[in-house]
Amino acid sequence: MKKIIYFTFYFEPDLCAGSFRNSPLAKELAKQAGESVEIIVITTKPNRYNTFKAVAPLYEKIDNVTIHRIAIPEHNSGFIDQIFSFYTFYREAIKISRKYRYNLVFASSSRLFTAYLGYRTSLSAKVPLYLDIRDIFKDTMQDVLKNPVLKILVLPVLRYIEHITFSNAKHINLISAGFKPYFEKYPKPKYSFYSNGIDDVFLNLESGIATYRNGIKKIIYAGNIGEGQGLHIIVPQAAKALEGKFEFTIVGDGGAKGKLLDEIKRLNVSNVRILGPIKRADLMILYDESDYFFIHLNDYKAFKKVLPSKIFELGASDKPIIAGVSGYAKQFIEENVSNSIVFNPGNVDEFIKKISVYKYRREYRTEFKKKFLRSNLNYEM
Repeated sequence: MKKIIYFTFYFEPDLCAGSFRNSPLAKELAKQAGESVEIIVITTKPNRYNTFKAVAPLYEKIDNVTIHRIAIPEHNSGFIDQIFSFYTFYREAIKISRKYRYNLVFASSSRLFTAYLGYRTSLSAKVPLYLDIRDIFKDTMQDVLKNPVLKILVLPVLRYIEHITFSNAKHINLISAGFKPYFEKYPKPKYSFYSNGIDDVFLNLESGIATYRNGIKKIIYAGNIGEGQGLHIIVPQAAKALEGKFEFTIVGDGGAKGKLLDEIKRLNVSNVRILGPIKRADLMILYDESDYFFIHLNDYKAFKKVLPSKIFELGASDKPIIAGVSGYAKQFIEENVSNSIVFNPGNVDEFIKKISVYKYRREYRTEFKKKFLRSNLNYEM
């Protein structure tokens, strides 16, 4: 029997974009590969949010899919504790992979090191490497790292790891077409551009019957609360200016949650509700009760190339989307997601102005749903 090693740091039942992408993708791969191929998923026990606990076995076998989940140290999405967590995953994943004789390595990676793990295992077994790249980690670190000494130490290492990893891949799928110019420096691999997509659970979002309670419109954000999302530079300030007209609900957790809470307290904001991570079924209820969906990325150069998975999740609804994005994400929304309010990241005045003049409406995005259904994208990929 042939075997495919499938590396992903996040997998079901974890709650994050990496899990939502790789769980159905691994199943589709197993289905198309058939009984003559075993898919060996090497991942972690649910760990995306320290405040959300999901139970999953360390070992699981379902038909031709074998899942190894590695228990990693708890982390609060900080830089140092994530390094220790990934080191544990890397070390244990190498041990598990050595138990198998495999024919192909597939690695889905947003932070480069899962891709590097794929490179090391494919090199040792002399088998092809297929990478699914969800972010350009070196680019992100260039923006996120503020300490100049840390930049001098970290960036050359990342540059080296990136070079040897991407240069030795047989095929690279880029989740955003905005990454294409960056990867022109690596001509050896073949490339594809299968993005994130819409999960079936979101296809009926338009069933929500949200109305303005007491004339107050409800805006919801659900996802990571990190430096990359930059909610602390937009939500408290905008909410304060829109008191009496709008309410914000923020669902999730992350490394910048403390900054968000501090800013809300500093400005004495009363119309922002913050909830911890919740299951998708419960999130659907909050989505139904909301009038607007909110997406925001910090104003970093690296984020001009990305395509947030939330665009697909929320674009399946018939409700307006408010998006503070730039670059490729802005272009994608303007071309594909109708009934959207797009403003420059962190620009509070522009956000307030655009939402104040917007005339509320609901609009079905039928073509968008047909084009970006995740099951179809996974089948093609």
